[in-house]
Amino acid sequence: MKTVLLIEDDAILRENTAELLELSSYKVLKASNGKTGVAIAKKENPDIIVCDIMMPELDGYSALKILSKSKLTKYIPFIFLSAKTERSDVRKGMNLGADDYITKPFTEEDLICAIESRLAKISLLRELKNSQKSDFIEEHANEIKTLNDLKIFFDDYGEEFIIKKDDVIYHEGDHSNYIYLINRGTIKCYRIDEQGKELVTALYKEDDLFGYTSFTQSIAHKETATAIVNTKLVGISIIEFNNILDNNPKVVLELIELLTHDLSNVKEQLLQMAYGTVNKKTAATILKFAQKINRKPDDPIRISRNDLASVAGIAPETLIRALTEFKKQGIIKAEGRNIKVIDIHQLERIS
Repeated sequence: MKTVLLIEDDAILRENTAELLELSSYKVLKASNGKTGVAIAKKENPDIIVCDIMMPELDGYSALKILSKSKLTKYIPFIFLSAKTERSDVRKGMNLGADDYITKPFTEEDLICAIESRLAKISLLRELKNSQKSDFIEEHANEIKTLNDLKIFFDDYGEEFIIKKDDVIYHEGDHSNYIYLINRGTIKCYRIDEQGKELVTALYKEDDLFGYTSFTQSIAHKETATAIVNTKLVGISIIEFNNILDNNPKVVLELIELLTHDLSNVKEQLLQMAYGTVNKKTAATILKFAQKINRKPDDPIRISRNDLASVAGIAPETLIRALTEFKKQGIIKAEGRNIKVIDIHQLERIS
Protein backbone atom coordinates (compact mmCIF):
# COMPACT_ATOMS: atom_id res chain seq x y z
CA MET A 1 0.00 0.00 0.00
CA LYS A 2 1.41 3.38 -1.06
CA THR A 3 1.47 6.25 1.42
CA VAL A 4 0.24 9.75 0.56
CA LEU A 5 1.05 12.74 2.76
CA LEU A 6 -1.80 15.26 2.45
CA ILE A 7 -0.95 18.78 3.65
CA GLU A 8 -4.07 20.96 3.70
CA ASP A 9 -5.23 23.60 6.20
CA ASP A 10 -8.94 23.38 5.31
CA ALA A 11 -10.20 20.70 7.70
CA ILE A 12 -13.27 19.71 5.65
CA LEU A 13 -11.33 19.48 2.38
CA ARG A 14 -8.52 17.60 4.14
CA GLU A 15 -10.85 14.96 5.55
CA ASN A 16 -12.86 14.57 2.32
CA THR A 17 -9.71 14.24 0.22
CA ALA A 18 -8.21 11.77 2.68
CA GLU A 19 -11.36 9.67 2.48
CA LEU A 20 -11.18 9.62 -1.34
CA LEU A 21 -7.57 8.45 -1.20
CA GLU A 22 -8.27 5.78 1.41
CA LEU A 23 -11.14 4.42 -0.71
CA SER A 24 -8.61 4.13 -3.53
CA SER A 25 -6.39 1.93 -1.29
CA TYR A 26 -3.85 4.56 -0.24
CA LYS A 27 -2.57 5.03 3.28
CA VAL A 28 -3.01 8.71 4.14
CA LEU A 29 -0.95 10.85 6.51
CA LYS A 30 -2.53 14.23 7.25
CA ALA A 31 -1.07 17.61 8.20
CA SER A 32 -2.90 20.90 8.78
CA ASN A 33 0.03 23.17 7.82
CA GLY A 34 3.38 23.15 6.05
CA LYS A 35 5.47 23.02 9.22
CA THR A 36 3.74 19.88 10.47
CA GLY A 37 3.82 18.41 6.97
CA VAL A 38 7.59 18.83 6.66
CA ALA A 39 8.11 17.10 10.01
CA ILE A 40 5.88 14.17 9.01
CA ALA A 41 7.59 13.84 5.62
CA LYS A 42 11.04 13.60 7.20
CA LYS A 43 9.87 11.08 9.78
CA GLU A 44 7.59 8.85 7.67
CA ASN A 45 9.13 9.18 4.18
CA PRO A 46 5.82 8.93 2.24
CA ASP A 47 5.63 7.75 -1.37
CA ILE A 48 4.08 11.04 -2.57
CA ILE A 49 3.05 14.43 -1.15
CA VAL A 50 -0.09 16.39 -2.06
CA CYS A 51 0.18 19.92 -0.65
CA ASP A 52 -1.89 23.09 -0.55
CA ILE A 53 -0.10 26.40 -1.20
CA MET A 54 -1.69 29.07 1.01
CA MET A 55 -1.37 27.80 4.59
CA PRO A 56 -0.53 29.21 8.03
CA GLU A 57 2.94 28.91 9.62
CA LEU A 58 4.60 27.58 6.45
CA ASP A 59 3.14 27.77 2.92
CA GLY A 60 3.42 25.09 0.27
CA TYR A 61 6.23 26.80 -1.62
CA SER A 62 8.38 26.97 1.53
CA ALA A 63 7.57 23.37 2.45
CA LEU A 64 8.74 22.20 -0.98
CA LYS A 65 11.96 24.22 -0.70
CA ILE A 66 12.80 22.64 2.67
CA LEU A 67 12.02 19.08 1.54
CA SER A 68 14.00 19.55 -1.68
CA LYS A 69 17.15 20.27 0.35
CA SER A 70 16.95 17.07 2.38
CA LYS A 71 18.52 13.88 1.02
CA LEU A 72 15.76 11.89 2.73
CA THR A 73 12.88 13.71 1.00
CA LYS A 74 14.22 15.44 -2.12
CA TYR A 75 13.07 12.65 -4.46
CA ILE A 76 9.52 12.28 -3.10
CA PRO A 77 7.01 13.27 -5.85
CA PHE A 78 5.29 16.54 -4.92
CA ILE A 79 1.89 17.71 -6.19
CA PHE A 80 0.55 21.19 -5.44
CA LEU A 81 -3.15 21.48 -4.63
CA SER A 82 -4.53 25.02 -4.74
CA ALA A 83 -7.37 27.30 -5.81
CA LYS A 84 -4.83 29.65 -7.35
CA THR A 85 -5.02 29.27 -11.14
CA GLU A 86 -2.94 32.17 -12.44
CA ARG A 87 -0.19 31.08 -14.80
CA SER A 88 2.46 32.80 -12.68
CA ASP A 89 1.53 30.68 -9.64
CA VAL A 90 1.56 27.49 -11.66
CA ARG A 91 4.93 28.42 -13.14
CA LYS A 92 6.38 29.29 -9.73
CA GLY A 93 5.38 25.93 -8.29
CA MET A 94 6.81 23.97 -11.20
CA ASN A 95 10.04 26.01 -11.18
CA LEU A 96 10.52 25.05 -7.54
CA GLY A 97 10.47 21.38 -8.54
CA ALA A 98 6.83 20.35 -8.12
CA ASP A 99 5.83 17.33 -10.22
CA ASP A 100 2.27 18.43 -10.89
CA TYR A 101 -0.34 21.06 -10.07
CA ILE A 102 -4.05 20.40 -9.42
CA THR A 103 -6.48 23.28 -9.08
CA LYS A 104 -9.54 23.41 -6.86
CA PRO A 105 -12.24 22.33 -7.33
CA PHE A 106 -10.99 18.99 -8.60
CA THR A 107 -12.58 15.64 -9.29
CA GLU A 108 -11.63 12.31 -7.76
CA GLU A 109 -10.39 11.21 -11.19
CA ASP A 110 -8.12 14.30 -11.47
CA LEU A 111 -6.51 13.57 -8.12
CA ILE A 112 -6.09 9.80 -8.49
CA CYS A 113 -4.79 10.05 -12.06
CA ALA A 114 -2.19 12.64 -11.04
CA ILE A 115 -0.99 10.50 -8.13
CA GLU A 116 -0.90 7.26 -10.13
CA SER A 117 0.98 8.95 -12.96
CA ARG A 118 3.67 10.35 -10.66
CA LEU A 119 4.07 7.11 -8.73
CA ALA A 120 4.42 5.16 -11.99
CA LYS A 121 7.04 7.62 -13.25
CA ILE A 122 9.13 7.44 -10.08
CA SER A 123 8.88 3.62 -10.09
CA LEU A 124 10.12 3.39 -13.68
CA LEU A 125 12.98 5.81 -12.99
CA ARG A 126 13.97 3.85 -9.89
CA GLU A 127 13.97 0.56 -11.82
CA LEU A 128 16.12 2.12 -14.54
CA LYS A 129 18.52 3.57 -11.97
CA ASN A 130 18.81 0.26 -10.11
CA SER A 131 19.39 -1.61 -13.37
CA GLN A 132 22.14 0.78 -14.41
CA LYS A 133 23.68 0.64 -10.95
CA SER A 134 23.65 -3.17 -10.90
CA ASP A 135 25.32 -3.28 -14.32
CA PHE A 136 27.96 -0.81 -13.14
CA ILE A 137 28.63 -2.75 -9.93
CA GLU A 138 28.91 -6.04 -11.80
CA GLU A 139 31.38 -4.42 -14.20
CA HIS A 140 33.62 -3.19 -11.35
CA ALA A 141 33.14 -6.09 -8.91
CA ASN A 142 36.24 -7.92 -10.18
CA GLU A 143 38.39 -5.04 -8.94
CA ILE A 144 37.63 -5.93 -5.30
CA LYS A 145 40.31 -8.22 -3.88
CA THR A 146 40.40 -7.48 -0.14
CA LEU A 147 38.11 -6.38 2.67
CA ASN A 148 39.66 -2.92 2.46
CA ASP A 149 38.83 -2.81 -1.27
CA LEU A 150 35.26 -3.75 -0.35
CA LYS A 151 35.00 -0.85 2.12
CA ILE A 152 36.35 1.56 -0.50
CA PHE A 153 33.68 0.23 -2.87
CA PHE A 154 31.02 0.94 -0.22
CA ASP A 155 32.31 4.52 0.08
CA ASP A 156 32.38 5.09 -3.68
CA TYR A 157 29.15 3.41 -4.78
CA GLY A 158 27.03 2.71 -1.70
CA GLU A 159 23.78 4.50 -0.93
CA GLU A 160 24.22 7.17 1.76
CA PHE A 161 22.09 7.28 4.92
CA ILE A 162 22.20 10.08 7.53
CA ILE A 163 20.87 8.76 10.83
CA LYS A 164 20.13 11.03 13.79
CA LYS A 165 20.94 10.06 17.37
CA ASP A 166 18.49 7.45 18.77
CA ASP A 167 16.88 6.86 15.34
CA VAL A 168 16.28 3.23 14.30
CA ILE A 169 18.10 1.86 11.24
CA TYR A 170 16.10 -1.37 11.26
CA HIS A 171 13.82 -3.21 13.68
CA GLU A 172 13.93 -6.81 14.77
CA GLY A 173 11.85 -8.68 12.20
CA ASP A 174 12.59 -6.29 9.30
CA HIS A 175 14.12 -7.92 6.24
CA SER A 176 17.85 -7.38 5.85
CA ASN A 177 17.92 -5.62 2.48
CA TYR A 178 21.21 -3.75 3.06
CA ILE A 179 24.66 -4.33 4.46
CA TYR A 180 26.08 -1.13 5.95
CA LEU A 181 29.47 0.47 6.49
CA ILE A 182 29.75 3.15 9.18
CA ASN A 183 31.44 6.29 7.86
CA ARG A 184 30.87 8.23 11.07
CA GLY A 185 29.20 7.50 14.39
CA THR A 186 28.30 4.47 16.51
CA ILE A 187 25.54 1.86 16.24
CA LYS A 188 23.95 -0.21 19.00
CA CYS A 189 22.16 -3.49 18.29
CA TYR A 190 19.82 -4.96 20.88
CA ARG A 191 16.94 -7.31 21.57
CA ILE A 192 14.02 -7.02 23.98
CA ASP A 193 13.48 -10.01 26.27
CA GLU A 194 10.17 -11.38 27.56
CA GLN A 195 10.27 -8.99 30.54
CA GLY A 196 10.71 -5.99 28.23
CA LYS A 197 14.37 -5.56 29.18
CA GLU A 198 16.74 -4.30 26.52
CA LEU A 199 19.74 -6.57 25.93
CA VAL A 200 22.57 -5.01 23.91
CA THR A 201 23.96 -7.60 21.49
CA ALA A 202 26.63 -5.59 19.65
CA LEU A 203 28.30 -2.20 19.28
CA TYR A 204 29.70 -0.97 15.97
CA LYS A 205 31.98 2.01 15.37
CA GLU A 206 33.40 3.91 12.41
CA ASP A 207 34.71 1.63 9.62
CA ASP A 208 32.71 -1.38 10.87
CA LEU A 209 30.37 -3.41 8.66
CA PHE A 210 27.02 -4.44 10.15
CA GLY A 211 23.50 -5.53 9.22
CA TYR A 212 24.68 -8.85 7.80
CA THR A 213 22.13 -11.29 9.17
CA SER A 214 22.97 -13.13 5.96
CA PHE A 215 25.42 -12.30 3.18
CA THR A 216 23.33 -14.14 0.58
CA GLN A 217 19.65 -13.80 1.53
CA SER A 218 17.23 -11.08 2.59
CA ILE A 219 16.05 -12.66 5.85
CA ALA A 220 14.60 -11.07 8.96
CA HIS A 221 16.91 -9.24 11.35
CA LYS A 222 17.25 -10.87 14.77
CA GLU A 223 17.84 -7.55 16.54
CA THR A 224 17.12 -3.82 16.35
CA ALA A 225 19.81 -1.31 15.37
CA THR A 226 19.84 2.33 16.52
CA ALA A 227 22.32 5.20 16.33
CA ILE A 228 23.97 6.12 19.64
CA VAL A 229 25.17 9.42 18.13
CA ASN A 230 24.50 11.20 14.82
CA THR A 231 25.73 8.71 12.25
CA LYS A 232 26.51 8.48 8.54
CA LEU A 233 26.17 5.10 6.81
CA VAL A 234 26.69 3.79 3.30
CA GLY A 235 24.83 0.68 2.25
CA ILE A 236 24.86 -1.88 -0.53
CA SER A 237 21.86 -4.10 -1.24
CA ILE A 238 22.04 -7.85 -0.64
CA ILE A 239 21.65 -8.46 -4.39
CA GLU A 240 24.58 -6.19 -5.24
CA PHE A 241 26.62 -7.70 -2.44
CA ASN A 242 26.04 -11.19 -3.84
CA ASN A 243 27.39 -10.08 -7.20
CA ILE A 244 30.57 -8.95 -5.47
CA LEU A 245 30.99 -12.21 -3.54
CA ASP A 246 30.39 -14.33 -6.64
CA ASN A 247 33.35 -12.70 -8.34
CA ASN A 248 35.71 -12.39 -5.38
CA PRO A 249 36.38 -15.57 -3.34
CA LYS A 250 39.23 -13.85 -1.44
CA VAL A 251 36.76 -11.32 -0.03
CA VAL A 252 34.54 -14.21 1.09
CA LEU A 253 37.42 -15.60 3.13
CA GLU A 254 38.07 -12.23 4.78
CA LEU A 255 34.37 -11.93 5.64
CA ILE A 256 34.53 -15.37 7.27
CA GLU A 257 37.42 -14.05 9.38
CA LEU A 258 35.26 -11.04 10.29
CA LEU A 259 32.39 -13.29 11.40
CA THR A 260 34.83 -15.45 13.40
CA HIS A 261 36.11 -12.34 15.18
CA ASP A 262 32.52 -11.25 15.96
CA LEU A 263 31.75 -14.71 17.36
CA SER A 264 34.85 -14.62 19.57
CA ASN A 265 33.76 -11.24 20.98
CA VAL A 266 30.31 -12.62 21.76
CA LYS A 267 31.82 -15.63 23.56
CA GLU A 268 34.09 -13.36 25.58
CA GLN A 269 31.15 -11.17 26.56
CA LEU A 270 29.14 -14.24 27.63
CA LEU A 271 32.04 -15.47 29.76
CA GLN A 272 32.37 -12.07 31.44
CA MET A 273 28.63 -12.05 32.16
CA ALA A 274 28.78 -15.55 33.62
CA TYR A 275 31.94 -15.38 35.73
CA GLY A 276 33.08 -11.78 36.19
CA THR A 277 32.58 -9.80 39.36
CA VAL A 278 30.37 -6.71 39.23
CA ASN A 279 33.31 -4.29 39.33
CA LYS A 280 35.19 -6.31 36.71
CA LYS A 281 32.17 -6.43 34.41
CA THR A 282 31.55 -2.71 34.86
CA ALA A 283 35.17 -1.77 34.15
CA ALA A 284 35.32 -4.00 31.07
CA THR A 285 32.07 -2.56 29.76
CA ILE A 286 33.20 1.04 30.19
CA LEU A 287 36.41 0.23 28.32
CA LYS A 288 34.41 -1.50 25.58
CA PHE A 289 32.22 1.58 25.09
CA ALA A 290 35.29 3.82 25.17
CA GLN A 291 36.85 1.75 22.41
CA LYS A 292 33.70 1.81 20.27
CA ILE A 293 32.58 5.38 20.80
CA ASN A 294 35.56 7.58 21.65
CA ARG A 295 38.45 8.77 19.56
CA LYS A 296 40.44 9.24 22.78
CA PRO A 297 40.21 6.98 25.85
CA ASP A 298 39.60 9.90 28.22
CA ASP A 299 36.78 11.49 26.21
CA PRO A 300 33.32 11.47 27.85
CA ILE A 301 31.24 8.37 27.12
CA ARG A 302 27.85 9.71 26.12
CA ILE A 303 25.78 6.63 26.80
CA SER A 304 22.98 5.76 29.21
CA ARG A 305 23.58 3.67 32.30
CA ASN A 306 20.92 1.24 31.07
CA ASP A 307 23.00 0.53 27.96
CA LEU A 308 26.10 -0.03 30.07
CA ALA A 309 24.16 -2.34 32.37
CA SER A 310 22.67 -4.41 29.53
CA VAL A 311 26.08 -4.97 27.92
CA ALA A 312 27.62 -5.86 31.28
CA GLY A 313 24.71 -8.20 32.05
CA ILE A 314 23.92 -6.63 35.42
CA ALA A 315 21.01 -4.64 36.83
CA PRO A 316 21.14 -0.83 36.43
CA GLU A 317 21.05 -0.40 40.20
CA THR A 318 24.05 -2.69 40.58
CA LEU A 319 25.92 -0.82 37.86
CA ILE A 320 25.26 2.51 39.59
CA ARG A 321 26.78 1.17 42.81
CA ALA A 322 29.90 0.08 40.92
CA LEU A 323 30.14 3.47 39.20
CA THR A 324 29.82 5.19 42.57
CA GLU A 325 32.70 3.09 43.89
CA PHE A 326 34.86 3.94 40.86
CA LYS A 327 34.04 7.62 41.37
CA LYS A 328 35.14 7.46 45.02
CA GLN A 329 38.44 5.88 43.93
CA GLY A 330 39.02 8.67 41.43
CA ILE A 331 38.90 6.31 38.44
CA ILE A 332 36.00 8.04 36.69
CA LYS A 333 33.90 11.15 36.82
CA ALA A 334 30.14 10.77 36.38
CA GLU A 335 28.01 13.80 35.59
CA GLY A 336 24.46 13.03 34.50
CA ARG A 337 24.59 10.57 31.62
CA ASN A 338 28.25 11.25 30.83
CA ILE A 339 31.08 9.13 32.16
CA LYS A 340 34.69 10.25 31.84
CA VAL A 341 37.61 7.96 32.51
CA ILE A 342 40.22 9.61 34.75
CA ASP A 343 42.55 6.66 35.38
CA ILE A 344 42.26 4.26 32.44
CA HIS A 345 45.17 2.14 33.63
CA GLN A 346 43.43 1.43 36.94
CA LEU A 347 40.25 0.59 35.04
CA GLU A 348 42.20 -1.82 32.83
CA ARG A 349 43.67 -3.50 35.90
CA ILE A 350 40.19 -4.01 37.37
CA SER A 351 38.84 -5.45 34.13
